[in-house]
Amino acid sequence: MFVWALIFFLIALIAAVFGFTGIAVAAAGIAKVLFFIFLVIFIVSLVLGLVRRSRA
Repeated sequence: MFVWALIFFLIALIAAVFGFTGIAVAAAGIAKVLFFIFLVIFIVSLVLGLVRRSRA
C-alpha cells in the first residue's frame, strides 16, 4: 500500500509540473489517504506482534 501511495505522489508531482492542477490535487489526496491507511495498518500489526510476542 505504501508503494501505491508513492505512485500516486509521483503522479501528482508530474501532473503539477505539466500544469494539470486538478489531477495533481486529486492524486495527492489519494496518496495522502493511502499513506494514512498504510500507517494505521503498520501500527496495528506492530502492536499485535508485540502482544503475541509477550504472551509466548
